[in-house]
Amino acid sequence: MAQRAILAIDEGTTNSKAILVTQTGDIIASGSAPVPIEYPQSGWVQQDANLIWEATQQAMTDCLAAAPDTEIVAIGLSNQRESILIWDRQTGAPLGPVVTWQCRRTAKSCQALIDAGHEPMVIARTGLPLDPLFPPTKAAWLVEHYGNEVPDICIGTVDSWLIWKLSGGKIHATDRSNAARTQLFNLAEGCWDEDLCEIFGIRTSFLPEVHDSAHLFAETRNVDAVPDGVPIASAIGDSHAALFGHGAFNHGDGKITFGTGSSVMTTIPEFIAPPAGITTTIAWSLDGKSTYAFEGNILVSASILPWTAELLGLPDVEHLLELAQTVQSTQGTALVPAHVGLGAPHWNSEARGMISGLSFGSGPAHVARAATESIALQVHDVFTIMTAAAKGIGRLSVDGGPSKNTFLMQMVADYLNHTITPCRNAEVSALGAAHLAGLATGFWQDLEEVGRLAHHGPEILPTMTPEARQTNLDVWRKAVARTLAPI
Repeated sequence: MAQRAILAIDEGTTNSKAILVTQTGDIIASGSAPVPIEYPQSGWVQQDANLIWEATQQAMTDCLAAAPDTEIVAIGLSNQRESILIWDRQTGAPLGPVVTWQCRRTAKSCQALIDAGHEPMVIARTGLPLDPLFPPTKAAWLVEHYGNEVPDICIGTVDSWLIWKLSGGKIHATDRSNAARTQLFNLAEGCWDEDLCEIFGIRTSFLPEVHDSAHLFAETRNVDAVPDGVPIASAIGDSHAALFGHGAFNHGDGKITFGTGSSVMTTIPEFIAPPAGITTTIAWSLDGKSTYAFEGNILVSASILPWTAELLGLPDVEHLLELAQTVQSTQGTALVPAHVGLGAPHWNSEARGMISGLSFGSGPAHVARAATESIALQVHDVFTIMTAAAKGIGRLSVDGGPSKNTFLMQMVADYLNHTITPCRNAEVSALGAAHLAGLATGFWQDLEEVGRLAHHGPEILPTMTPEARQTNLDVWRKAVARTLAPI
């Protein structure tokens, strides 16, 4: 008898992944395929929508091949956020590239909107500052360069592209978590905002339908990797999916996702306009009700490690982390990874990376440690603002590939001065998407049952002395100030 399972897709910035999740919450198979990234100019980052779809199909195919006697109950989607694309509604062909969340090509457009005085209203309605991280100026750029001659286009984040492809072009839809990241969605009213669309020059008719994160969007149609008729039963941004996968259902529960960038997120009881430096978002939506969250988005996180390894002539990240552990401190060296600007809490798109504090006593090990510490120190800056705004953080979970490294996670606990709890499974974003799809189809009955599926490892407690923490934070703050100073 075939085993029943949810097929969950996590389409990330660098890889598309797929897993099969049984009713007991176990992952019985997985697949993965890389997604190429293009850097056509300094600060520009883009991808090919067709290659994203090919990688997603390959990941599904490999996953299902590893567990051939499986009945797919439903498909759940988790996706890289803020990346935006447009396509021809009639032909389904992409028009131009996927302009990714890392891309800074619309920095001048954002600054022009700030200078025109639009930012306070944008933040009040969307919880997001005017920054090229977010999609609306990028969508307007795509329409201007590729869509003006096409009478009917779709504008969508990656989840809506995958729903379109999985449904055979039947539906253009998204969920509230992804809609909340477009900067065109009014969080308080729960709909596309006509005023915002006018400011950014986006026609609402081009935008997707918006549904709950757990929702029967459509059924699969004409997809090589899966049979027709499988319900597409959830969609959610990857960071939000990780929070859900951790079972962070109580207000004040939080998580840190470490990847190319990092996301620090904690649930809050209602929509609150964010304090300077962080954002407010919809974590997920169930039964027509949204759960809100504070979030801080860090643009360059674990991606600084392979860059530094190459800079130092090391073969890989593992050797870099081993080298970093050979010294007890950076001896005043700091590395600020502002390679595509700084996100939360600074929001400076013009900043660029810097290594400072070098002396003749500095060596490769100090630079390696400084790169590693930069991941934890950036999280500290966001966490400090978030803790004050949320009036405390409860259980704090961590996930993503870097969360497996105990040396790095100890740094995180030390600089936050807060206990953290790693997830035993690195695919927590995909698990969150699976759990939502299971709720939409009755595979699991309620949040209480889903909450029991979360698997966490031993807690990591802070051990750094207050004096050492303050000394290192002083070095970091001076380095960030130098990075932000105009040249």
